[in-house]
Amino acid sequence: MSMEAKLERLDRLRDEAEQGGGPERIRAQHAKGKLTARERIDLLVDQGSFVEFDRYVTHRATGFGLEDQKPLGDGVVTGYGRIDGRLIYVFSQDFTVFGGSLAEAHAQKICKVMDLAVRNGAPIVGLNDSGGARIQEGVVSLGGYADIFFRNTRASGVVPQISAILGPCAGGAVYSPAITDFVFMVRGVSYMFVTGPNVVKTVTHEDVTSDELGGADAHGSISGVAQFVLDSEIQCLAEIRRLCAFLPSNNVDGPPVRRSTDPPDRRDEELLAVVPDNPNKPYDMHNVIRRVVDDGELLEVHQGFGQNLIVGFARLGGHPVGVVANQPAMLAGVLDIKASRKGARFVRFCDAFNIPLVTFEDVPGFLPGVEQEHGGIIAHGAKLLYAYAEATVPKLTVITRKAYGGAYDVMSSKHVGGDYNVAWPTAELAVMGPKGAAEILFRREIAAAADPQAKLDELVADYREKFAHPYEAAARGYLDDVIDPRETRPRLISALQTLLTKRDVAPPKKHGNIPL
Repeated sequence: MSMEAKLERLDRLRDEAEQGGGPERIRAQHAKGKLTARERIDLLVDQGSFVEFDRYVTHRATGFGLEDQKPLGDGVVTGYGRIDGRLIYVFSQDFTVFGGSLAEAHAQKICKVMDLAVRNGAPIVGLNDSGGARIQEGVVSLGGYADIFFRNTRASGVVPQISAILGPCAGGAVYSPAITDFVFMVRGVSYMFVTGPNVVKTVTHEDVTSDELGGADAHGSISGVAQFVLDSEIQCLAEIRRLCAFLPSNNVDGPPVRRSTDPPDRRDEELLAVVPDNPNKPYDMHNVIRRVVDDGELLEVHQGFGQNLIVGFARLGGHPVGVVANQPAMLAGVLDIKASRKGARFVRFCDAFNIPLVTFEDVPGFLPGVEQEHGGIIAHGAKLLYAYAEATVPKLTVITRKAYGGAYDVMSSKHVGGDYNVAWPTAELAVMGPKGAAEILFRREIAAAADPQAKLDELVADYREKFAHPYEAAARGYLDDVIDPRETRPRLISALQTLLTKRDVAPPKKHGNIPL
């Protein structure tokens, strides 16, 4: 066979591989409002940067007519590309081939790029669109899933792992995304559940739709499985690119630093008016964060879940930081089960990948109630405490208003390893609020007074004058300084610069036992 004939064969096979399940199935995919596996990769990576692996792989199964159906690629496109010039590995399941179902060869392709990602220190992005295990291959399919789960676990904390759910994801398939660092879902397109609506109805007699059971908003706001919820696949893939710009390639590298045009010594007069004079009045902590970080940009994570805590990525002086902030506009900024889980996972991710933590604190305590106690707020709250205490990255904390009780300890206080802790003059560091403290300390005096309410008001005012300020803590060194709110940005950037060379080594151990 001549070289010309061999090249013609090569071109023919390449074209066949790129057709996936064929034109008809591609049209059906588009008719559902979904992109194909290759179209998704093209939107994810820099133009022209994708290099494919294993496009000629086919399954080796027989029976159920599979021996007569051997599409090239076996339902998943794998390879590497670049985002903003930086290497990533990617796999994209092709629903047009066997419904994107996973089997032996399909799993081996995914495992190969995962191994390469760990070996070469680059993020792995999985674009999931699959009907689940390929039933025709039986237990071999289950083994393929387990091979992936094992690699997800071994890669955790070594390279960033990002999952986009761009179609169905059911049964065992859900556990790979669940182990990864960030899960993206798209409204009306994405579904995740261990068992689908039909099984749920049979077993529990609950009548529920796929969207109600495992849609994007269900996992974005109720279960917390999804960290990002978008309205379209195009938005989803663009948001993955945006996220990657904040992340290091691996656990050895530092996060990518960008030149910032936002002056590091910028003072913001508006910060003087953010915290209300009335200590019981809410305000939006976003207004503090955006006035402090570079260009007001915050990539919020888990935006719809546990909204009494804000977490996300920003930059200070060009350096990526992880932001954790109580949100007084929601439940007065208390810590509850959802907020504690959300914060703990985010803090541990940042610590694993050398991203400094900046905490904005205004917390009146943990949420009381039977539901919270029976739901395990003790163990869940301890997760956040553990995460902060375990973290060895630079930890900077700004107390804007309330810092009460055990919640003060938890929120990156000096006592759990905070490196730079400052407060605004509006800060109140105490065991509890003035009213609660006065009611306990002066219970008898209040009861014996001719006008109990007037006496309580007097005692509350007296307690507030004596204790509801930051200077008692500053006197003991629990705060490094009390600062003018307008100085927050320059002070944080200056402190961060000194902490970039921080060395903090934990005692030797296999690993700790976080209260899961």
